[in-house]
Order: sequence, then C-alpha cells, then structure tokens
Amino acid sequence: MFGGAPEPESAAEPGPRPVLLVIGDSLSYFGPKGGLSADHPRIWPNLVAAELGWDVELVARIGWTCRDAYWALIGDPRVWASVPRAGAVVFATAGMDSLPSPLPTALRELIRYVRPAGARRRVREAYNWLQPKLSPLGWPVALPPAVSVDYLEQSRNALAGLRPELPMVAVLPSVHRCDAYARVHTGREPMVRAVSDWARDKSVPLVDLGEAVRDNVFHGEANPDGIHWGWEGHSAVARAMVKVLSEVAVREGKTA
Repeated sequence: MFGGAPEPESAAEPGPRPVLLVIGDSLSYFGPKGGLSADHPRIWPNLVAAELGWDVELVARIGWTCRDAYWALIGDPRVWASVPRAGAVVFATAGMDSLPSPLPTALRELIRYVRPAGARRRVREAYNWLQPKLSPLGWPVALPPAVSVDYLEQSRNALAGLRPELPMVAVLPSVHRCDAYARVHTGREPMVRAVSDWARDKSVPLVDLGEAVRDNVFHGEANPDGIHWGWEGHSAVARAMVKVLSEVAVREGKTA
C-alpha cells in the first residue's frame, strides 16, 4: 500500500478440497453410447463429487475385478497421491467378478498380445463366438466370491493401516441383460452374499448397484450392450452413493 499503510489482513486461504477416490470398472465411466473421459460431468463419480463439493480421482478400466482394484491400490501412483487428501474411497468393483467366464479370464486379457494382427483377430473372433455359447453354464465366474472378498479385505486393510479414519464404501454387483454373457448372471447372488457378509463384519457401507440401476437396465434408455447404463442409471447410483456417504459423515461426526 502507498504511504506505508499496513497491508490488510487477507482472508485465510481455503485448504485443498477432499478427493473422492473411486477404484472401479467400466461402469464408472461408460455411458449410453460408450466410454467417456474421467471428467465427464454426467458419470456418477463426478455427480457425487459435485454434490459434495469434492474433487475426483477415478482409477478404472474395462473388465476390472476386485483383484485389479487391489493391484491399482498398491501399484498406481495416482492412488498414492490421492489417499492423503481422500474424503472417502469407493471400491466400485465386484460386478465383473460375478459374470460367467467359462473361458479363462487370462485368455481374454492376453488376446491383445497375440501377433500377427490377423491371428489376433481370429483368436478374438473365436473368443467372442464361444463366450455367449458357454455362458449358460454359469460357471466358473471371472473371480470366485471368496477371492473377490479377500482382495477387498486386503484393500481395506492396506488403507486402514495408513488412515484408520478414512471412510470406505463398497458396492454390490449391478444387473445386466448382455447378450455377450447370454443374459446369464447366476453368479450375482453368491457375490452379493459374500460381499455383504464381509461388509457387515468390517463395518463397510454398501451401495447396491443392482437395485439402483435395475429399472434403467431393463426398462430405460441404457447402453444397447445390455451391461452399461444410461444417464438415469448414473444419476440413481450417484443418489445412492451420496446418501451412504452422508450417513457415514453423520456417524463420524457423532463419534468424533
């Protein structure tokens, strides 16, 4: 200031906003017409963050299971950078785990490495032809419930060791009418039971994706692939997630 007048006291600078850390599969970022960027305002992680006034770190990929979520947690530096600022962590996997996978999951993952390109196309065509024909068997699933829960617990335990107060939320599998899986989902109920038992034992709140999106998947304007959601599905999941996170905040406030 001119004349040597003292500088006015500036308002305290706001601290960094909390981060909603979401580790998920393609249901976290696919819309009615396909995959979307992580900053798309209509996918559910961003709807939740907008409601809470938080930032988002979305770490997800198509086909990810609870095993992949754990690998991301221990191996992705984006996750490491987000944990100190996290207001909550959402494990948005278990849906892919519960889908019929009569052909080994490792085979599907390795197709991209087949060379030359012509051989890769033939292998992929064979896989896509066999998958729906074998899916009515209903087994094996991509990841057995006990294995999925073991990875969820390893993830929870790793984060609790770093930040015991950090709220964590998990999900129950979505529903589908996907022809690529012959519209079979007999693995869902065993996964629901296993994840519910684990969540109850470890006091982890759950969001039931199936209940949230059932109407959108079967009667609404969902993705034609029969597995990903339309905008109303994303909005319904966001509402359910905000409700659970708000309840967690109230509970934490009472016990603080």
